[in-house]
Amino acid sequence: MAYQSLRLEYLQIPPVSRAYTTACVLTTAAVQLELITPFQLYFNPELIFKHFQIWRLITNFLFFGPVGFNFLFNMIFLYRYCRMLEEGSFRGRTADFVFMFLFGGFLMTLFGLFVSLVFLGQAFTIMLVYVWSRRNPYVRMNFFGLLNFQAPFLPWVLMGFSLLLGNSIIVDLLGIAVGHIYFFLEDVFPNQPGGIRILKTPSILKAIFDTPDEDPNYNPLPEERPGGFAWGCKFPVVGCPAVRLHCVLSSVTSHQFGQPYNHHA
Repeated sequence: MAYQSLRLEYLQIPPVSRAYTTACVLTTAAVQLELITPFQLYFNPELIFKHFQIWRLITNFLFFGPVGFNFLFNMIFLYRYCRMLEEGSFRGRTADFVFMFLFGGFLMTLFGLFVSLVFLGQAFTIMLVYVWSRRNPYVRMNFFGLLNFQAPFLPWVLMGFSLLLGNSIIVDLLGIAVGHIYFFLEDVFPNQPGGIRILKTPSILKAIFDTPDEDPNYNPLPEERPGGFAWGCKFPVVGCPAVRLHCVLSSVTSHQFGQPYNHHA
């Protein structure tokens, strides 16, 4: 029974969030079991472009360090904000969500050529946190019961926390920068006077990930209509960071850090 419940819960995770989180966990497990080493995964432009180790373009987003509390906290924030995005503003738009992944990964790889970062997964999670926070501006957050703020300040609070602990904030800045570029091009610029939509999801992604819309004018044959139902009625569907490796979550309560506890209209 426990296995079935766990399996059902796992399958209820949206597909992109499920695939990415699973890939990160499996990659870390493979490193932990010494099947592979981090040296085979990290971002190295010379090895990528001169020795054609193309897999590094992907694997550097999948490794978050050895198994431990830091890894657990990163996975919690990755899973949480990735899922909230996919079930929220990207609900029914899986292709657009995948395109955001590709766009964000491309920009981070491009910027990674100029900064000394060997793993970009944490920056990618900060990007997800940033986009979610800007699309949920009225959600109230709580920082260890000490600081209350609205969601758009969450990435900056995380960066400030990193700075207080004496760690490099390059990861946070990279994630915020890429997240802001995506948010501006997708949500801000198209709504400005004379603005246009620059980011357009390729048709091939829509064909792969999005189910085709049903034709509202389609009238099924009598033999195709199940009896006892008001055919044609539309029932509403009820819809159901990165913290850096040093971040410590507070107790699991409704005031947990990163846990929205109030919504304003």
